Amino acid sequence: MLIMGIVFFPWAVVSPKGAMTACKSYATWALWTARWMVGIRQEVRGAVPSGAVLVPAKHQSFMDILMIFKAVPQPRFIMKYELLFTPIIGVYAWRLGCVPVKRGKRGAAIKSMLADLESGRVSPGQLVIYPQGTRVPAGEYRKYKVGPYVLYKETGQKAVPVATNAGMFWPKGTMLRRPGLAVVEFLDPIEQGADQQEFMEALETAIENRSNALMIEAGMDPAVLSPSKNETRDLNSGK
Repeated sequence: MLIMGIVFFPWAVVSPKGAMTACKSYATWALWTARWMVGIRQEVRGAVPSGAVLVPAKHQSFMDILMIFKAVPQPRFIMKYELLFTPIIGVYAWRLGCVPVKRGKRGAAIKSMLADLESGRVSPGQLVIYPQGTRVPAGEYRKYKVGPYVLYKETGQKAVPVATNAGMFWPKGTMLRRPGLAVVEFLDPIEQGADQQEFMEALETAIENRSNALMIEAGMDPAVLSPSKNETRDLNSGK
């Protein structure tokens, strides 16, 4: 990652296209390596979104970041403000049009993003946000935050939820990798018009139910899953 970042760095500094090419190349290489060395196959399911759209995604692993980044045409991420000052990574994030958010100043970040879009300083793309705010190990549950709804309301864009089971094969906090089929699945969009409660319930139910189904498909025991508050599916039936 570091070597590729340095090699592409001059191009990335002067060109958003250069930054995107570098990051897409890295994602492709890393996913190929995971398949070749460890046996982690990858599959993208559902209708991959294009144009200006929100992508609230389940986040279990660095691998789901790579898979989403490779799949969508113009990915941009909501990110911690401090990452802008990380050597090399910060420059790439800036050139990609990622949205840095300071703690407690989310509203200002969204206004700045909308202004950049209107002025043409950044191109419309697929804005990826993690509703749980962090990586959550496969099978565990963490409360969903309201950030995706704020973006949904302020941008006027539809939201395309994303489910995954990638954390089963590339888990958080360990060098251990496991062979198998890692899936990222783009789900039915949530169109404009939902209020906060409707949106959050639809988002959480869609992501959690489908992610649980993908983990069961990959061999996880349904008994160890932590259902969300909106869980309605019989985990043992897979329906």
